[in-house]
Amino acid sequence: MAAEFRPAFAITVREVRDQFRDWRIIFPILALTLFFPFLMNFTARRLLDFVNQYGASLIGERLVPFLMMIVGFFPISVSLVIALESFVGEKERGSIEPLLSTPLKDWQLYVGKLLSSVVPPLVGSFFGMAVYMAGLVARDVPLPPADLTLLIFCLTIVQAVVMVSGAVVISSQATSIRAANLLASFIIIPIALLIQAESVVMFWGNYATLWWCVFGLFVFAILLTRVGLSHFRREELLGREIDVLNIHWGGSVFIKAFKGEARNIGEWYRREVPKSLKRMRLAILLTSFIAVISVFLGMNQIQSIYIPMNNTSLQEMEKNIQTAFQVIPGGSVTVVLSIFWQNFRVILISLLLGALSFGILGVIPLVASMGVAGYLLSFLSMNGLSPAQYLIGFILPHGIFEIPALIIGCAAVLRGGALLAAPDEERNIGQTFIESVGEWCKLVVGVVIPLLIIAACVEVWVTPRIAMVLIPLIP
Repeated sequence: MAAEFRPAFAITVREVRDQFRDWRIIFPILALTLFFPFLMNFTARRLLDFVNQYGASLIGERLVPFLMMIVGFFPISVSLVIALESFVGEKERGSIEPLLSTPLKDWQLYVGKLLSSVVPPLVGSFFGMAVYMAGLVARDVPLPPADLTLLIFCLTIVQAVVMVSGAVVISSQATSIRAANLLASFIIIPIALLIQAESVVMFWGNYATLWWCVFGLFVFAILLTRVGLSHFRREELLGREIDVLNIHWGGSVFIKAFKGEARNIGEWYRREVPKSLKRMRLAILLTSFIAVISVFLGMNQIQSIYIPMNNTSLQEMEKNIQTAFQVIPGGSVTVVLSIFWQNFRVILISLLLGALSFGILGVIPLVASMGVAGYLLSFLSMNGLSPAQYLIGFILPHGIFEIPALIIGCAAVLRGGALLAAPDEERNIGQTFIESVGEWCKLVVGVVIPLLIIAACVEVWVTPRIAMVLIPLIP
């Protein structure tokens, strides 16, 4: 196994040596890496003095590790250009042909380029954080605890690997440096938003959550690397001169994935939709398992978030439910459409999140919905109410249609991300993505939307009547 990786490491050593010989690469990284930590040290000292005047020392203590995280992120964003030029830059300069003509395997070439692109950002990040910590010591500012420092270093490493992995994928698929630099915004902007979210968690002091961020980014880095390895082919790299927006080709690929071989809507429903559901069996099974786990996770949250209710509060809650359900059964079609749109919007959010994360985040709406349902059941049980009666009266009548629709929609997103990371000699990334969207649309139109419409009708005209029968029986 080590012998297989030796050529990849040889490429890494050669690339890193060439990068550190080029003053046009080293000087900007070194200058910015040295300047930025001194700026953050100055900022930290001034902000600490300011907040300490008002007794807000806790904010000051959490500001220091936050600035350390920013110091680690800055060199990565600056050095991302190295990864963006790893393939397409050499192609434009005409220096990649000798490398591609070597007897190296495609994956060895790709891994070598990937590793060489990771080294400069990490060196810059570690050097910057070391300068920042030295500045803190020189200014008598307390250093973050050892476990928090380790967490920040781990966050910096996985963020660097994620950004570089995405940039190398872009470089291997782009046809010009200009296009690669423009596509880099799809890497920098999401990571910048993630940094903002991490800063909020850091100021709250919930550092355990950040370890989950490390794990999630680690998984995402593996997926990005897998996508790059699956779709990297040196023949296409040399033969592809310019990408043309071929709407006709994209439309035909989408229609073929959506319609299949069906000649009419009846044949489409009888043959193509069941075929898609059959291909989705594993994804549906996995998504259903995630839904069940989410219910139990929601039920366990009652241990940390518990709101006790006295008899007066329970009676008021029951009265409000009765009043609401006396009105809902007379609801119009507008109410049905409103509920349908609310549920369908969750499916669209799942698609959007999945498109940004190779399907991983596409299950978040399902996890959130089932987690809330699980928490509600535990909440009712802890307050002496019957979870079974509320489950039958409030959730199951429309839930038997709504929950499968959500599971199928999320499963289609999850499978689409898996297809992007799967090796396919016949399809490139663009074709695989369009076919996945077509498959998703097929299931949404053929299965999800009808189930959501039925669920909305039941929720407006059936569920309230069942609940009104069961409410008097609830102790």
